[in-house]
Order: sequence, then C-alpha cells, then structure tokens
Amino acid sequence: MSESVAPVEKFETYRKKKLFKNRQNAKKKTWVEWRKSVRKNWELYLLLTPVILYFLIFHYFPLYGLQIAFKDFIATKGILGSPWVGFKHFERFFDSYYFWRLIKNTVGIGVFTLAVSFPIPIVLALMLNEVKSLRFKKFVQTVVYAPHFLSTVVVVGMLLLFLKTDGLINQVIRLFGGAPIDFITEPALFKSLYVFSDVWQTMGWSSIIYIAALAAVDPSQHEAAMIDGASRFQRIIHINIPAIMPTIVILFILNAGSVMAVGFEKVYLMQNALNMSSSDVISTFVYRSGILEAQYSFSAAVGLFNSLINFFMLIMVNHIAKKVNETSLW
Repeated sequence: MSESVAPVEKFETYRKKKLFKNRQNAKKKTWVEWRKSVRKNWELYLLLTPVILYFLIFHYFPLYGLQIAFKDFIATKGILGSPWVGFKHFERFFDSYYFWRLIKNTVGIGVFTLAVSFPIPIVLALMLNEVKSLRFKKFVQTVVYAPHFLSTVVVVGMLLLFLKTDGLINQVIRLFGGAPIDFITEPALFKSLYVFSDVWQTMGWSSIIYIAALAAVDPSQHEAAMIDGASRFQRIIHINIPAIMPTIVILFILNAGSVMAVGFEKVYLMQNALNMSSSDVISTFVYRSGILEAQYSFSAAVGLFNSLINFFMLIMVNHIAKKVNETSLW
C-alpha cells in the first residue's frame, strides 16, 4: 500500500513544483515585457504619470484617514492615538432628526438630475448629427458648449440675479399681471432650479461623447436603409441609437453610481434658511458638521456612509446592465 502511494506523492510534488516554476516564469516574462514597453513608449508613460499621481495623492492616500469615522478623533493625539468607538458615529447619524430629510433630499435631487440631465445630451447629439449645414451645426455646438465653461459661482449668481423678486423673470410676470414669486426661497422650487440650471450648463458638453460615437456609424447602413424606404426617424431609432447604446449604458452606470454624490458647491451657494428643508443634502451636512462645528469623526462617518451607498449603487447597476444588455464596466 505504501509503495503505491509513494509514486502518487512524488507526482503531486513534481506537479506543484512545475506549476510554481511556470508561474515564476510567467511573472518574469510579464515583467520583462513591461520593461520593454516602458522603454519603447516612455513618452506615453511620462504623460500618464501626473494622472497616476493625482489619483494616488487625492483619492487613495486620503483613505488612510477614513479610520477616524470609527474613532473619537482628537487633533492633539492624531489619528492613531484617538480612542476607538466603533459604529458610534454611524448610529448617531441614523438616529438623528436630520437623517431622513438628508436621504430624501439627496436621493430626490440625484434621481431627478439623472432622469432629466442624462437623456437630454443623447437627444441633443442625435439632433446635431442630423444637421446638414456645417456652419449652423458649429454655431449650435458653440452656443450649447459655452455654459460648461462658466464656474458654478457665476451660474448661481445668474440664477440669483434673474430670479430675485425684482429680477428679470418677475418683471415679466408683473408685465402680464401676475404676482412676483420668490423663486430662491421657495422650498418646492429648489430641486427644479438646481436640476434645470445643471441641464443648461452641462448638456452641450455631455453630448460630445455621443456625437463622437455617432461619427463612427457606418454610412453604408444609412444608405441601405434609405434604399429600403426607411425615414429619418426610423434610421435614428434602428441605426443610430443601437450604435451608441454601449456608450449610453456605460455612462448610465457611471451616473447611477454617483446618484448620491450631489455636488456640494452649487447646493451650498443656492441654500438659505428658508429653503433648507429641500436643499439640505448629505454633502452640505458634512460641511457644516466637519468644518463649521469641528465634528471630524462624525462628519467622516456620514461621508463614508454616502460613499458606500454610491459604491453599492455602482455595483448593482453594473450587474443589472450586464445581465440585461451584456454591456458593463467589468
């Protein structure tokens, strides 16, 4: 019995050594090929270096500080010296009066923005793609791209200027016999003002990637469809949209993964004491708690909770997209 087992053990030992050696050789080969690639394309790697450094410095290294969400951070003791409290700050946030209001406002603005601002650049790109006059097309593109280059402060300043009680919009309302509306302080109007001003600012720039995808559509498909009697609308539905569908799905996944990441700057600039019930979102709450009230651990816990929700949303939407459309990020 022992004599029959011995050859099997020797074979297993030999097989494991062979596998280990093959792995080592594969790693060595990969390393050599990578070094050759760096020497051959060093200019491209040099251009890539600032991007890598940016993500390392501003996105990965700060992850070290996330542990203060589970501690009572004391500045004099540092991160490592502060006492561990576990999920204390998370429980405090979940039990707070502001929790459901923050979730409702953040999700409401995020979903509203996704529902309105995501399809409009697609429609704009499809429309621009059908314009035959190159001069008119360039003019329209210049007009719709321009707002992207305005800062958030300027956009909000324009909103405040046009929508105040004696602003241009209310002057027009008075001209037609209506009563002036205080748009900025009305809680029910905050989400609409935020979303539609965002659409105006970003729709042109967001349409660029769809226009580029439409440029790759084979013209022979349109020619064949025209011979078969297809109308322009039918060609858009059956040729253009399917051609850019992978791009649409990828961008939808990315946008859905940041549905809770409502921008802090614009909300904070539009926020006031009268519209706080509709404008208070997680990012502004984190700013008030962490910067103004110096509750560093509590604000870190709230921010971490928000990031985790976005992360799971990204995973879930990517999984659904992969099952339904076979297009996904990974």
